[in-house]
Amino acid sequence: MCGIAGLINANLSAESLDKVVSRLQIALQHRGPDDQGKFIASDLQVALVHTRLSILDLSSAGHQPMTSSDGRYWISFNGEIYNFRQLRSELEGVGEKFSSQTDTEVILRLYQREGACCVKKLRGMFAFAIWDDWEKTCFLARDPLGIKPLYYWRSGSTVVFASELRAVLASGLPSIALDEQGLYSYLTMGSVTEPLTLIAGVSLLEAGHTLLWKKGDLHQSQYWQIHFSSKPHSDSEAIEKVRAALIESVQHHFVSDVPVGVFLSGGIDSTSVVALSRQIQSGSLNTYSIAFSEPDWNEGFISHRVAEEFETNHTEYTITAATALPLLSQYLSALDQPSVDGFNTFCVSKLAHDDGMKVVLSGLGGDEIFGGYPSFQQVPNMVRLAQRTKAIFPITQLFAFGLERLSPKIQLRRLANFLYDPSSFNAYRSIRGIFSHWEAIQIMRRYCSEAKLFSIDKNEPGSGSNNFTLEDIVSYFELNYYMKNQLLRDSDVMSMFWGLELRVPLVDRDLLDTISSIPSSMRLVSGKKLLVDAVPELPTWIINRPKKGFSFPYEKWMNTTWKGRFPEGVNLSGVPLNTWYRQWSLGVFENWWEKISDSNL
Repeated sequence: MCGIAGLINANLSAESLDKVVSRLQIALQHRGPDDQGKFIASDLQVALVHTRLSILDLSSAGHQPMTSSDGRYWISFNGEIYNFRQLRSELEGVGEKFSSQTDTEVILRLYQREGACCVKKLRGMFAFAIWDDWEKTCFLARDPLGIKPLYYWRSGSTVVFASELRAVLASGLPSIALDEQGLYSYLTMGSVTEPLTLIAGVSLLEAGHTLLWKKGDLHQSQYWQIHFSSKPHSDSEAIEKVRAALIESVQHHFVSDVPVGVFLSGGIDSTSVVALSRQIQSGSLNTYSIAFSEPDWNEGFISHRVAEEFETNHTEYTITAATALPLLSQYLSALDQPSVDGFNTFCVSKLAHDDGMKVVLSGLGGDEIFGGYPSFQQVPNMVRLAQRTKAIFPITQLFAFGLERLSPKIQLRRLANFLYDPSSFNAYRSIRGIFSHWEAIQIMRRYCSEAKLFSIDKNEPGSGSNNFTLEDIVSYFELNYYMKNQLLRDSDVMSMFWGLELRVPLVDRDLLDTISSIPSSMRLVSGKKLLVDAVPELPTWIINRPKKGFSFPYEKWMNTTWKGRFPEGVNLSGVPLNTWYRQWSLGVFENWWEKISDSNL
């Protein structure tokens, strides 16, 4: 896991280019504390930057940017390719010779032979750039599910790219101005929906896409997208298929030349990862969890019990409102873009880092794939009800107008957006959202020169040839919005702040391709029944516990020890801030924007 960056056709002198490269390396140093490198082309047309966290081939042979033997191709790569040994064997079979034991060299050789099509063979999480010094082209790619980020800014034929938004800004080339569409997305959804960012002109390369820079032009292509292609399965066939795919994925995610640990919350997903890990690894296994002094939030005793059940070396850290305060300051400094989530990952990543770990697994993704959220029942119910009440739609719209502006209940204000336009996406947004459309516009007037009518690009799958059920559509939304834009992005930034590689075996293209062929009526049964049946090692006392998402006691802390650190009551735009997540989301944004603005002075 690493940090990557680069400049293409920046039209800078050698001295100026070297200074920009230094700024990029400093901005990404936390992502790769073990090594750093740079490549600047002799004609100054391109510069590639790399900071390395050594996981595979810890020797100097893994130094990046890495070049081909003839000096034609140069690569800067962030991520892990879990099937690299298989790919290497295939390449050796056709005459390729390798000088390292890295997955980086495998990507480079594969690109030499197959060009852009190489990404279809890569199993893992990745973002990389390959410069062709003969053809003068630059190829950029991002993994199918968006685990590793890749931001870029373009002005004319000049491009700057990096693993983090702040690194792109550290180049000094983009001007800093709020992107209004990005801000609207953040206020309504709690995270910025890709390809948007909060900075005008800077984009996030979408998951499953590639970019090719050639003669000053950028060409974007999509090479993968989520499909649900249901085929008949018996119960036993589905369970057997899922179990085999899970074990294979977890096994691939243990590929490492350093020890691998597991984040353990005590829920079904993280416990499943631990249970499956024990099918692969019988030796020492480290697990990590966060506990609280508040009984209503503390589940440390559950994690302890799981650790005892599977005989792991368990480390727990009990956080209080007081001990969390200095961590909160560090968290706010670590943010690449504001988010309504991420502090939990920040804290548990610090715990693993302090224990000397470099690689950890997380159970992230289980809820999205196996139907673990209330949205899987709520959204279809809302859409079906709307379909039955089409006759009174004009009356409903009028009612929604007043509801969004006058209701004292936050959930009803967001529900009004659905009543205006009863689509499955708006039903989903009314459940997942932070501020309603009207409220977001009021807040934006404080930061933007003019208020416009905004909407999020729904990217909503239709029925058509996809034949998605309503439940499939909810899974699609959870994967493409909540998981991709919030959970995965926060996981990357917060783990990498501590120089920790976080792997997500339940967020795997091969796993998802396998499971997506199982009908939603089996795959998305309440209680994640298919996952539970596929992992019989799960203790019954884990399965029978009421679902409770892992969360911090933010509301209590904000009303006591943290009081005054986040906006309260009604903000200057007249929008009520009477929930902790509204206070948090607005406060975190304002803190982030103040720091970004100051850095531009």
